[in-house]
Amino acid sequence: MLSGPYCTMQLADMGARVIKIEHPDGGDDTRHWGPPFLNGESTYFLSINRNKESVALDFKTSRGRAVLNRLLSRADVLVENFRPGTLGRQGLDYPSLSAAHPRLIYASISGYGHTGPRAQEPGYDAVLQGEGGLMSLTGAADGPPFRLGVAVADIVTGLFAVQGILLALVARQQSGRGQHVDIAMLDSVAALLTYQAGIVFATGQSPGRLGNRHPSIAPYDTFDTADGPIVLAVGNDDQWQRFCQAAALDHAASDPRFLTNAGRVQHGEALRSVLAPVMRSRTRADWTARLVAAGVPAGPVRPVNEALADPQLAAREMLTRLTHAAAGDITVLGVPVKLSETPGGVRSAPPILGEHTDSVLAELGYDAAEIASLRHEHVV
Repeated sequence: MLSGPYCTMQLADMGARVIKIEHPDGGDDTRHWGPPFLNGESTYFLSINRNKESVALDFKTSRGRAVLNRLLSRADVLVENFRPGTLGRQGLDYPSLSAAHPRLIYASISGYGHTGPRAQEPGYDAVLQGEGGLMSLTGAADGPPFRLGVAVADIVTGLFAVQGILLALVARQQSGRGQHVDIAMLDSVAALLTYQAGIVFATGQSPGRLGNRHPSIAPYDTFDTADGPIVLAVGNDDQWQRFCQAAALDHAASDPRFLTNAGRVQHGEALRSVLAPVMRSRTRADWTARLVAAGVPAGPVRPVNEALADPQLAAREMLTRLTHAAAGDITVLGVPVKLSETPGGVRSAPPILGEHTDSVLAELGYDAAEIASLRHEHVV
């Protein structure tokens, strides 16, 4: 639903030609996810399918399989996001396809991977955030666990899939052969645990929820100001002294409990009781200006619309206007990877279902009569 499309969007942004195979009857499920919709088009689908071509194809039919085989004969990479074994029942598993197409890189994205006792289980973002430990770390210390506000398990899995595909392409330059890239959501979520996993490995104890506090750095938290919350991220003792100077907290700067980061973490509640009333004395904008000028990492907690309006994002070309065949003028996010010599870009709007079927089939050698016949048989 998201990992595979997000992976292929990243590749398409950087210049790969991505042909999205969708069933003629309804296409990708996310085309129907909403509201909101723009002229009937799902904003969810629009957000993750730019720069792609859509071919409507039922490859379970013999004629549809023949079309797919022609595509595979030209493809560098196949990306699939099915439960393990699903494509194998169609003879489209990696061993079968690699025998016919030895240079093909076959990237599989699934909940639990293609090996291990849980390989056959389906995986969804919310479930993997829970099972992978992320939810246990997210939320107020005295409240319930929360899912992150974005589908981080899906997205990071898509990013790891891009990494695996690119590594396989580099390896193929030397070996001449493709390989199977096996990416699991559970593995990907576990890889995000980093220092939280390190705490478990060192102590045997699972870290609990701390709200917005950090388990190993202080002050590293949100604080209420006169007109809304701000994030304060003091990463070392020098920043702490600069913060105290900017906040006129001379007594805190010299307090022996707070002289080192370890001391500030150990006395976190006392530290917060000193800082909280001071932070409420000024506005978000005032604090942000003061702290940034002092070299102290800080910034307001912004709603999404305010965050997207930051002129820095505009300057970095992170917002792009496109004209969609059905939705009309739309805005999509830009490309976050900036390359000086071979930059990516947003070239085309997300496709409507089957928008490129005829042109791709013609490119594969099908004439107008054959295409009409395939359409009549509901193969495309």
